[in-house]
Amino acid sequence: MHIKVLGSAAGGGFPQWNCNCPNCAGLRSGQIRAQARTQSSIAVSANGQDWLLVNASPDILTQIARTPELQPARALRDSGIAAVLLMDAQIDHVTGLLMLRERSTPLPLLATAEVQSDIAQGFPITGILSHYCGTRLQTLPIDGSAVHIPELPGLEVFTVALHSKPPPYSPFRGAPRAGDNIGLLVRNPATGQQVFYAPGLAQVGPELLDLMAGCHTVLVDGTCWTADELQALGVSQKSALDMGHLPQSGPGGMIEQLDRLPHTVRKVLIHINNSNPILREDGPERLILSDHGIDVAFDGMEIAF
Repeated sequence: MHIKVLGSAAGGGFPQWNCNCPNCAGLRSGQIRAQARTQSSIAVSANGQDWLLVNASPDILTQIARTPELQPARALRDSGIAAVLLMDAQIDHVTGLLMLRERSTPLPLLATAEVQSDIAQGFPITGILSHYCGTRLQTLPIDGSAVHIPELPGLEVFTVALHSKPPPYSPFRGAPRAGDNIGLLVRNPATGQQVFYAPGLAQVGPELLDLMAGCHTVLVDGTCWTADELQALGVSQKSALDMGHLPQSGPGGMIEQLDRLPHTVRKVLIHINNSNPILREDGPERLILSDHGIDVAFDGMEIAF
């Protein structure tokens, strides 16, 4: 089983196009040790040829160009992307669908009923695509049952309803529903090993901790280091939790939660905001993560299990 991290940054990427925070300015000038990152997405395959694209970021064309497996060139028009699964309806996770419109057949698209409603009404991407390739919608369950993907035999995936928030444009922003945001559990049927992916996560309860404890790897929300990160920089009035993201540091933060997992579980942070100091590879925050056995995802990272 293969996972490729196509993009590891939060919305806007790193550096963000209009941002001159210490991280973004430092990367552009070469004054900090860091890697540029595109907006978060992963690809999953059971055979190394046919791939499930998990979230379609605005950077999808760049990500495809950097990933030869996603363009195998078996025909005049071809793609290794067999289907797309959406974790939520956030703009940085769905806008890339528009870049896949040149298909000659409807795009297989998996999403919860709640996400489908947002991208049909609030941000009507499925309506727009109906004038191009169209979509073949498959509704994802949120009860933990297995998801059968006809285009990807041999791939075992399960969804987990998470505590987070729908996008700002959603009419349910202030009243989240269970299917607005999900985690994804990918299982290798040959080995029984599992990987859990959750780029948006505001709360980690006992049941979720139990699930993650049985995983080979967890790829979880790494958006902000502190709860008031964006407020302290003066770029937003919202805290990390206001946006639906659990900060890494502080009581109850992601580091504390991940410390509860067995040492056999590989712990990786993904969906990293441009403001987050963990982007600095030689910074003190990276040392803290290292001391806790936590890795930071990067574009091109591969996970085999």
